[in-house]
Amino acid sequence: MKKLINSVDNVEQEMILGMVKAYPGYVKKLDCGNVVVRAKKKEDKVALISGGGSGHEPAHGGYVGEGMLDCAVAGTVFTSPTPDQIYEGIKAIATDKGVLMVVKNYTGDVMNFEMAAEMAQADGIPVEYVVTNDDVAVKDSLYTTGRRGVAGTVFVHKIAGAKAESGADLKEVHRVAQKVVDNVRTMGMALTPCTVPAAGKPGFTLKDDEMEIGIGIHGEPGIHREKVKPADEIAEMLLDKILADIDYSGKEVAVMINGSGGTPLMELYIINNKVNDYLKEKGIKIYKTYVGNYMTSIEMAGFSITLLRLDKEIKELLDAKANTPAFKE
Repeated sequence: MKKLINSVDNVEQEMILGMVKAYPGYVKKLDCGNVVVRAKKKEDKVALISGGGSGHEPAHGGYVGEGMLDCAVAGTVFTSPTPDQIYEGIKAIATDKGVLMVVKNYTGDVMNFEMAAEMAQADGIPVEYVVTNDDVAVKDSLYTTGRRGVAGTVFVHKIAGAKAESGADLKEVHRVAQKVVDNVRTMGMALTPCTVPAAGKPGFTLKDDEMEIGIGIHGEPGIHREKVKPADEIAEMLLDKILADIDYSGKEVAVMINGSGGTPLMELYIINNKVNDYLKEKGIKIYKTYVGNYMTSIEMAGFSITLLRLDKEIKELLDAKANTPAFKE
């Protein structure tokens, strides 16, 4: 294993410290583990908290700031943060309007965030949550019961964050967040595995001429493994699976071409070129496109495609101002 780290035991802490030192105007670290909050607390709004295992950078700390999250909680690589960490994050950001948790559908995340919510509610803090489950690849995986929450989670951060920033109450912010969950779908693939520092070796193996279709963001198996195909064929394969899941016909969509951490922008733009053309052929209008690393898997080579079905409300919130280290609108 070759990685630019000092000690396996300190990877997450040193990463968070480095991020805070890079963006002191955006985030600060709490003293209760790897928890970051907005540098200046915003009162009189619903506060948003999210998080999960490290290794998905810039998620989730990179989305703390104006118009998105108020707090992000980082567990060790690919491992849920503890209820105590989440609870401390909730307490730090809570306002009179309450707190919305955005939780990816992984068993540990759901369990630990729910426990933290119960602790906060016992303190009189109003807490609601949504569970993101945008992955259309598999119904159940090594980490989940039901579909996995993947890159579409970033759209939930953005749109629910905008609604909260506008001063909406907790019921309305929760409604909008759930609306995004209901209208966003994702499918991914991988060319190479990633290596969790504590494991010291890749989580799975692929031959030089193989790819994994439907891979999860922790290296969980997908639908199948096959020979590598040209980029256009891969993009069509993933899009067909997404388009078969909900009806996008005649709709406007936001598109996210998300790199898994080790994929050059050159290749992501090649994918986007085909995605754009293919959706137009299907009569689906693209309102906005995002290309880059939004929800990664350490250094895995691969990508995912996310489509968000839009209406007037979601479009306005998508366009609202966001100013975070990793996402600006």
